[in-house]
Amino acid sequence: MNTIQLNPEIAKILENLQQIHVFDGKDILDMSRKGYETMAVQLGGKKEAVRMIEEFNIPQNDHEIPIRIYRPNEIESEKSSAIVYLHGGWFISGSFETHDAIVRQLANATGSAVIFVDYRLAPEYPFPAGFNDAQLATEWIINNAEQLHLDKNKIGIIGDSAGGALATGVSTQLGEKLKFQVLIYPAADNTFQTASWKDYENGPIINKEEGIRAWNWYLDNTSYHQNPLAVPLLIKDFKNTPPTFVLLAEHDPLRDESQQLAEQMKASGIQVKTVVYKEMVHGFMHMGAVLKEAKEAAQEIAAFTKENLK
Repeated sequence: MNTIQLNPEIAKILENLQQIHVFDGKDILDMSRKGYETMAVQLGGKKEAVRMIEEFNIPQNDHEIPIRIYRPNEIESEKSSAIVYLHGGWFISGSFETHDAIVRQLANATGSAVIFVDYRLAPEYPFPAGFNDAQLATEWIINNAEQLHLDKNKIGIIGDSAGGALATGVSTQLGEKLKFQVLIYPAADNTFQTASWKDYENGPIINKEEGIRAWNWYLDNTSYHQNPLAVPLLIKDFKNTPPTFVLLAEHDPLRDESQQLAEQMKASGIQVKTVVYKEMVHGFMHMGAVLKEAKEAAQEIAAFTKENLK
């Protein structure tokens, strides 16, 4: 970690995370998934009440895609705006429970119904399974907006970390149907060559060893390593991408690749807003119990979404 100066709250969080013990971890994958859920529950803080939560599956030819719809406390009209949420977890972990606190907060802050997509995970389902689920679920939500009491002309997408990679790919395919995109410390590359990866290869929060392992599980076929729908920095054409807000954390190994992605979008003529949260680490939005910045970020996301839903 070199000689990073962390603020007291982050230092306490890292100390607490070192104390977390995963019970009944069968292997490194199982421990990773359970550790993520434990961290989210311990650090997420009190969960906000929302008006309603609906849970069901979107049928596909050979499987179903589970989703949850979080309806905010205040809905201005019968057909509300909506946000598709694609979660992080290195493509290998993450669930309804890891993001429950974040999604509740965003629903109330934005005034939009937030639809969490529980896409398939690697290594059991490597690329393109998770990406296909993300795109198919987003298309289904748009096409069924009327029955879901949503305004099909007011739908956006949010992705954090690995979910940011998925959202970036989905928005290049469906962007003309989306009003905005929010990328929260997105994973954008699988080469680990940036200065921030050199500075933070041992953490905090995520490290190079687990990153390499996760990308290898996700892209188990080497032919996918050059697929822009899998690796966002390879995208050459952002013509369908809607206005985008990119949130970065200062002490995050993904910081530079996320910044590079934002710059490539800008070079393509996309309207991009970028904010770096000083002294923050990867995953800080999971840490609302301790960090005021988690709430500040949610409010900043809400302001961006409302501006782009006008």
